[in-house]
Amino acid sequence: MKLFVCQACGNVLYFENRACERCGHQVAFLPEKETMSAIEPVGEAWRILADKGESRMLCRNAAYDACNWLTDPGEGNGYCCACRHNGIVPDLSDPAQLAGWRELEVAKHRLFYSLIRWKLPLKTRQDDPAHGLIFNFLADDPNSSQKILTGHDNGLITIALTEADTIVRERRRLEMGEPYRTLLGHFRHEVGHYFWDVLVRGGGKRDECRAIFGDDSVDYGQALQRHYAEGPPPDWQQHYVSAYATTHPWEDFAETWAHYLHIVDALEMAGEFGMEVRPKVDRDGELTARIRFNPYEARDVEALVGAWLPFTFAMNSVNRAMGLRDLYPFILSPAVVGKLGFIHGLVRDVAKARKAQDAAGRP
Repeated sequence: MKLFVCQACGNVLYFENRACERCGHQVAFLPEKETMSAIEPVGEAWRILADKGESRMLCRNAAYDACNWLTDPGEGNGYCCACRHNGIVPDLSDPAQLAGWRELEVAKHRLFYSLIRWKLPLKTRQDDPAHGLIFNFLADDPNSSQKILTGHDNGLITIALTEADTIVRERRRLEMGEPYRTLLGHFRHEVGHYFWDVLVRGGGKRDECRAIFGDDSVDYGQALQRHYAEGPPPDWQQHYVSAYATTHPWEDFAETWAHYLHIVDALEMAGEFGMEVRPKVDRDGELTARIRFNPYEARDVEALVGAWLPFTFAMNSVNRAMGLRDLYPFILSPAVVGKLGFIHGLVRDVAKARKAQDAAGRP
């Protein structure tokens, strides 16, 4: 994630800002330029200071304080490129459900920031009724004992509204023995399943993926039952990024995909702040790092991991000094780095293909 600047006064802006804290200008995210812009009202539209005064509409979900993005030029349904992927939303007349949905939208928009940065293929259900990416945000029925489960099914991602409740989410994290559980983590994991469909199966990479993550033809239901009955193997940290990744190759891919997004986006944020790790006691330089590259355009996964390990060592140490859990409580074994490298290759291949299309003037 980047830092942004208000075009009206030069103040620093953050991704979730709705207004500049210094000059009061309303601000919004301009997806195709990957930047925040100060905006000024022009009738029912808004003039974009970052785009030579072009006017655009705010997403319809801005009316619920759930989105701060501008729509695409000529967009007819009034939704931004992230909110066009919404299917079912909670009952917005219920203040509690509205508040929970807003929390979910914050995480979803951070997800889409990354997907847009890489120019990954994003089809809505209007574009592809059978396989397009769509999000249903569902609340539990108070009259039913059955609970909504977060998950993915052929492009349909269901997010349980209860995950927006910090107490509920923390209780589930403890019950499931997870070191990390966040809304953003849910989004990044579930969309990993979607991109397995699009980039691996749809991209002809299945055999290559199986060689790294294992045979995905193994019965998923049986694998899930075995995981919850027996737990992960004792040596799982040598081969997997998380215990849940041991469940099935699909979950291994989705977990690794989520961690790749964690690493890249967090490194970009650290670089934006000019963070440098240079411990006084590090005589051989193994714990020294300065992010001098764009993580979204890293040449290889080794460049990412080489910066990530010193950074997380430092941040984990700072968190412990505050009595908090580690910022990144995971181990990146050589096998996991290899899996991250496969994800990196998928993403880079898409970026290269898109760049070639743009150079040739093709849509």
